[in-house]
Amino acid sequence: MNRLFVVNKPIFKSSNQYMGYVKRKYGTKKVGFSGTLDPFATGCLIVATGQYTKLFQYLDKTPKSYRATLWLGANSPSLDIENVDSIKKTKEFDIQRIENALSSLKGELTYYPPKFSAKKVGGKRAYDLAREGKEVALKTITSTIYEIALINYSHPFVHFEATVSEGTYIRSLGALIADTLGVDATLSSLHRIHEGAFYYDNEKALDPFNHLAIPRNIYTGDEAYLELGKKLSIDYFEAKENGIYLIETENFFSIVQLADGEVTYRFNRIPKFVKN
Repeated sequence: MNRLFVVNKPIFKSSNQYMGYVKRKYGTKKVGFSGTLDPFATGCLIVATGQYTKLFQYLDKTPKSYRATLWLGANSPSLDIENVDSIKKTKEFDIQRIENALSSLKGELTYYPPKFSAKKVGGKRAYDLAREGKEVALKTITSTIYEIALINYSHPFVHFEATVSEGTYIRSLGALIADTLGVDATLSSLHRIHEGAFYYDNEKALDPFNHLAIPRNIYTGDEAYLELGKKLSIDYFEAKENGIYLIETENFFSIVQLADGEVTYRFNRIPKFVKN
C-alpha cells in the first residue's frame, strides 16, 4: 500500500515508537516519517507507507508552525518537561517585556541546537552523549523565524506561536527567550500545527505529487524506456537545465536528475495516487 498522510502524534511517545501503531493500523511493514517530533511534543507528523516513503526529501515542508508553552523558573538540561531538575519562583514580568523578548528572535537567527538532539557529534547522536553525561560540543545552526507572537501570558507560563524554517529547534527558541528575560525556563508543551501545506486531517490520504517541491519536466521519448528503466537521452526532455525533475507517464511518476547533459534516475516507477 502506498499512502501519504498526516498523523497527530500523541504526547510522551517518540515518533519512531508511534510508527508501531501506524503499522498495525494500516497493516503494513514499510512505514516512514519526516520531521521527528520530540516525545513530549504533539501534532503534525508526516507519514508515508510503501514506495511513497522514498519521497520525503522532495516534499515541500516549509515553513512550519508551532504552538508552545514556556515555563518560567523551571530548569531542564533537555530544555523540555521530560527532564526538569529544579523549579524556582520568578517574578512576574511586564507583558511588553515578554513580547519584546519574543520579537527579538524574528528574522535570521544563529544559535546552538539543544544538547539533547539528534545532531551527530563524532558519529554519535548528541542525545546519547548527553544521557551518558558526556560533553556535547555542537556547532551553531541558522534558522529563519518568519513570525513569532505571544498568545497568552499567565505567570509563570508564556504561550507563544512561531512560524519557522525547516530544522528549527523550538526548545532552543525557548532557551533564548529565557536568556533574554534572565531566568531559567523550559518548554512544558509543544504542538506542531503544520509543515508547509501538511495539516492533520483525520489521516486523510494525500496525493504526494501535489506536495512536491521539485518542478515537472516533460519527456517526449518512448515511455517504454521509463517503464523499463532504460538510459534516457536529454534530447527528449523539454527542460534541459541541470536539476531534479518530476516526470509523469500514464501510470506512474519518476524523479530524474539532469546534470551536464546526462540523465540519471533518482526514483523510477512510483505509482500514482489512487483516492480511497
